[in-house]
Amino acid sequence: MLSPERLALPDYEYLAQRHVLTYMEDAVCQLLENKEDISQYGIARFFTEYFNSVCQGTHILFREFSFIQATPHNRASFLRAFWRCFRTVGKNGDLLTMKEYHCLLQLLCPDFPLELTQKAARIVLMDDAMDCLMSFSDFLFAFQIQFYYSEFLDSVAAIYQDLLSGKNPNTVIVPTSSSGQHRQRQVLGEASMEGVEASLFYQCLENLCDRHKYSCPPPALVKEVLSNVQRLTFYGFLVALSKHHGINQALGALPDKGDLMHGPSLDEELERLVVRSRLHRTFAAHRAKEKQGLWLSEEETSPEALERVPSASVPHSTPY
Repeated sequence: MLSPERLALPDYEYLAQRHVLTYMEDAVCQLLENKEDISQYGIARFFTEYFNSVCQGTHILFREFSFIQATPHNRASFLRAFWRCFRTVGKNGDLLTMKEYHCLLQLLCPDFPLELTQKAARIVLMDDAMDCLMSFSDFLFAFQIQFYYSEFLDSVAAIYQDLLSGKNPNTVIVPTSSSGQHRQRQVLGEASMEGVEASLFYQCLENLCDRHKYSCPPPALVKEVLSNVQRLTFYGFLVALSKHHGINQALGALPDKGDLMHGPSLDEELERLVVRSRLHRTFAAHRAKEKQGLWLSEEETSPEALERVPSASVPHSTPY
């Protein structure tokens, strides 16, 4: 049944809002890359399973970073997968370094950029001591803000720097990725530890959100964050965003901090992901042997044989 939201939008607007063409292009590319295997069980079944995986959020596992960041749904799905796969880190009370968290991210996305992990770690650490230990929950909520709103935060960094230097913030040009990175490196030093005036900062961010060029936190919640202080620094703002209950709820990828480690069903889901990863590796090995003129026996590919494979604590970084 079509939702009222769907009926209220023209077709082209709905397709753009839901990024349907992005998924269609990706599905067709995968279909062409694996057409020999897919022809065995049909194109219709392939598309059904592909879009079911999109709905379930498992379509981003072991994919390239360009695809993971391509849509808001992909970003939220990746955040949810990272939490579900590695929440035992927090459950056990383990503290990890930035580089160790980056290794975990690379298990799900082999080419995940180090810079994004570093930016998330700086929200927690607030200085250049990047070898310090962090709890899973602190890193996760900081990473959520930095990853999901990365383009928005690049522009916020540019605005903040202009406010510090006395420039008119309303004339700020939305930075490209390279210029945004340069601006943010300048901000890292926090030229003024007193920061900028919160009310003026909000006026600039309100104009930024109104442009609707990229995903940003709900303006009302941003206003709530900034209304509680007279002045703040750039990283003080990021910390406030990462700890704000309403922003976490609005994003919808992670549970509340108090529920982060709960849920036996999540352990069962993780085991299913591990089994799925093992199935994929076995299928890949089967295809490789076929190309070499060899074949795996039915016993080697049976569910019983797969169950004898030692279980892993996390999925391996094998692309689909």
